[in-house]
Amino acid sequence: MDIQAIQAEIEKESAFVGLLRTELSKSIVGQAHMVDSLLIALLSNGHTLLEGVPGLAKTLAISSLAKAVDAKFSRVQFTPDLLPADLVGTMIYNQKREEFAVRQGPIFANFVLADEINRAPAKVQSALLEAMQERQVTIGDTTYQLPKPFLVLATQNPIEQEGTYPLPEAQTDRFLLKVVISYPKREDELQIIRQNTAAKAPELNTVVHADAILRGREYVQKVYMDEKIEKYIVDIVFATREPSESKLEKFAPLISFGGSPRASIGLAKAARAQAFLQRRGYVIPEDVRAVCHDVLRHRIGLTYEAEAENITSDDVISGILNTVEVP
Repeated sequence: MDIQAIQAEIEKESAFVGLLRTELSKSIVGQAHMVDSLLIALLSNGHTLLEGVPGLAKTLAISSLAKAVDAKFSRVQFTPDLLPADLVGTMIYNQKREEFAVRQGPIFANFVLADEINRAPAKVQSALLEAMQERQVTIGDTTYQLPKPFLVLATQNPIEQEGTYPLPEAQTDRFLLKVVISYPKREDELQIIRQNTAAKAPELNTVVHADAILRGREYVQKVYMDEKIEKYIVDIVFATREPSESKLEKFAPLISFGGSPRASIGLAKAARAQAFLQRRGYVIPEDVRAVCHDVLRHRIGLTYEAEAENITSDDVISGILNTVEVP
């Protein structure tokens, strides 16, 4: 494999990444990691679960991305009384024609914001699950393909738990990334205040078309991943399942279940996309480490003992990264 040729292609095809970052920085201040996570999910054909308190630009991020990419955006506010038909659509009877017609729901968009996803009951969550996994929706007897690219950004508030329906492991596993959003820095917050109190809000322009994203996905798959990197990914995931065999005996009583093969696949895809964002045609260990927390934090189950000791999945992942040998 000619790595130099791949590198030249990636440098050329990844030029739109800089355009997107520059355009998104007009409206999103100090959340570079969140923006990169959205781009990684977009280039990996995955979905993102954002967790953070209200007011951290989670909704603004995906609406801005839709404007910059010239894509259709829809937002669904998840509530306890939401029905699957409110999400995917339903059959409406037309009295004039005396026949049923399909009315498509907000899921038929390129970017779908599932706001506070844990407030909806299991029926609605399962309807979203088919769309996320199969990229299709069934209404009546007919199955409809969703548009490309298709990205679901779900948000949840970690503070309020009253009236919520926690996402089951089977559904959280469908999200490629779970990103925890923190508060901005002092200098960033000053800029946020000035930007939001200015007479005129910054206008975002369309800088990339959807075709460029789809073409970028093809080149992400061409990014070279050495066998040593593949083994490194497998070692990390196996350490979540069998910590004692990876010299991590202290984590054995803290982990109830580890990452599935979907975790290994997710790490490989996200690492390739991370390399693409860095305009590099090959994956290095730092790419794997950069995406490891976001890919694995929702795929590791913790025991009551870990919760009693205030140990989080991020602590476990950091311990694994510090112990597993880097190629």
